[in-house]
Amino acid sequence: MARRRRIRHVTLVSLLLLLLTVAIAPTPSSAAGSDWWEPVARAEADVRTGVTGEPFTGTDARGEVRGFVDAHNHLFSNEAFGGRLICGKVFSAAGVADALADCPEHYPDGSLALFDYITHGGDGKHDPTGWPTFKDWPAYDSMTHQANYYAWVERAWRGGQRVLVNDLVTNGMICSVYPFKVRSCDEMTSIRLQARLTYDLQAFIDTQYGGPGKGWFRIVTDSAQARQVVEQGKLAVVLGVETSEPFGCKQILDIAQCGKADIDKGLDELYALGVRSMFLCHKFDNALCGVRFDEGGLGTAINVGQFLSTGTFWQTETCKGPQADNPIGTAASAAEGDLPAGVRVPAYDSGARCNVRGLTDLGEYAVRGMMQRKMMLEVDHMSVKATGQALDIFEAASYPGVLSSHSWMDLNWTERVYSLGGFVAQYMHGSEAFTAEAARTRALRTAYGVGYGFGTDFNGIGDHPAPRGADAADRVVYPFRSADGGSVVDRQTSGQRTFDLNTDGAAHVGMIPDWIEDIRRVGGQGVVDDLFRGAESYLGTWGSTEGHRAAVDLAKGAAATASSTESNPFTSYRAGRAVDGDRATRWASDWSDDQWWQVDLGSTHRVARVTLDWERAYGRSYRVELSTDGVNWSTAWSTTTGDGGLDTARFTGTPARYLRVHGLQRGTAWGYSLNEVTVHSS
Repeated sequence: MARRRRIRHVTLVSLLLLLLTVAIAPTPSSAAGSDWWEPVARAEADVRTGVTGEPFTGTDARGEVRGFVDAHNHLFSNEAFGGRLICGKVFSAAGVADALADCPEHYPDGSLALFDYITHGGDGKHDPTGWPTFKDWPAYDSMTHQANYYAWVERAWRGGQRVLVNDLVTNGMICSVYPFKVRSCDEMTSIRLQARLTYDLQAFIDTQYGGPGKGWFRIVTDSAQARQVVEQGKLAVVLGVETSEPFGCKQILDIAQCGKADIDKGLDELYALGVRSMFLCHKFDNALCGVRFDEGGLGTAINVGQFLSTGTFWQTETCKGPQADNPIGTAASAAEGDLPAGVRVPAYDSGARCNVRGLTDLGEYAVRGMMQRKMMLEVDHMSVKATGQALDIFEAASYPGVLSSHSWMDLNWTERVYSLGGFVAQYMHGSEAFTAEAARTRALRTAYGVGYGFGTDFNGIGDHPAPRGADAADRVVYPFRSADGGSVVDRQTSGQRTFDLNTDGAAHVGMIPDWIEDIRRVGGQGVVDDLFRGAESYLGTWGSTEGHRAAVDLAKGAAATASSTESNPFTSYRAGRAVDGDRATRWASDWSDDQWWQVDLGSTHRVARVTLDWERAYGRSYRVELSTDGVNWSTAWSTTTGDGGLDTARFTGTPARYLRVHGLQRGTAWGYSLNEVTVHSS
């Protein structure tokens, strides 16, 4: 019996771990300290960058900043999941030997490195010694060892990176079942700690460079500050959040475990911590939105986890557009042994690729709350349905704050993101795969005049580019020049080990410059040029988000009429309810096709954008018509494929005093029903 309980426990641990797969106090150093980019006080025993030459500063001939963007990294996830899933620290006041040490349970031979064992098979054994030998870690395919040591981050900066998004990350359920832990499993407690440690790291580096504000690692809380940091040649660090139950917004049996007050309180706290971007859902459906599925056996395991966490399995439906979620994995998984007796993972129709769960009412409230605070929304990991609804909300308000940071968004959304002014980055695939994927969307980047980013997801946790071999014809040749041409990058040495991308792959974050050189040799200078414009594009999205102002609604409170009004003895569905500024009220028509709703703007205005917030009874075929006298009408916009939700009609600005929504065909058996209609000049 004891053995049976142990096997069951390890199986549950396996499930939750699979879910994730989806310097001593400074002393005078030998550095002369005459160059601003070199420390004036650093421990003699520490990792060195292997990069020489002055980092580039200023802007280009067009006045734009330059540099690479890592849009998705997790500096301090070693403090997440109970604090012992990822071994080693980003920095330590006690020195590199303390920072880059393996977890105690990994000694003497790595037998209890459960995560590596589960995700990569074999026996999980490895040499646990970190500094100074690093025989077996860090490695491109190791899931349990620190890859973001501060000096490796420094090398990435010296090699041309100018923006780093540090996503504060954790998962309370994984923490609760992982057998080794030294930290609380409360998600917000972990996020607070990771935010504080990011500021502590900034102070640690500042001390090496002579005092507050002098280091190269600068946490920024607005785009102007970030732009100034990049112009100085330093690294702008942005705080984000990627967690499964933000604000405690778990759902159990489809019942939300949070409310609007929790969302407001949570957003306010995150903003005060310096967080400016975040995900609303990740891996498990929560009270805010549905997720994009995982594939293969991993998908089966995560679906089991979905059930254990929420009481419900994923549910699918036929997709309504070209976008689709990943097919749910149907391969057998040991995780199925953790299901209650008689419970089985459902079978799924291969033609039904979309999560039925989109953006919930609470999720929409959170999205609008982020807009009010000028925060940027990460749409990766959101279901196709949820992503589409979020983009509808942003388009209705012309809000640019949308990010896709690591290849977890259907590429068919790319143009909608760019048209809003958003930013897109690709996961840190190997140079050949990265180049191929970049080519698929390059025409859009050219059309919209934007740069590109990458999301390394170091400590995130996922594999990283494998070595292509020292005999590859287009291998990286050391030393090489940085992308700007001003620095020389040689092999990186940590203690007794020297790393070479050709033979070690992207073992840690310091290999970013080497990986970019590999991209140049494999895919050409064009891909690197797009990446080098990443900083300008990311800061452009952020600045536009901060500068967004809600457009004046010309229709709010105006006089409205309609061809009919649904009769109800308990509430009014009169036409004016669609322009009262309250989305909880609505106009509803009789149950027949040919109906209209009309508003008098009071005087003639230039009208160029109309947003219709449909209730469940929506119009499939309808026209937006304009008139200056209320008698003669012209069609400004029309559709025959309306699908409800938010519809935003954009057209050439036209003088009009009257606007009419003319329904031609209903989308349901009921009539037409509008929660709110907004009318704008731009």
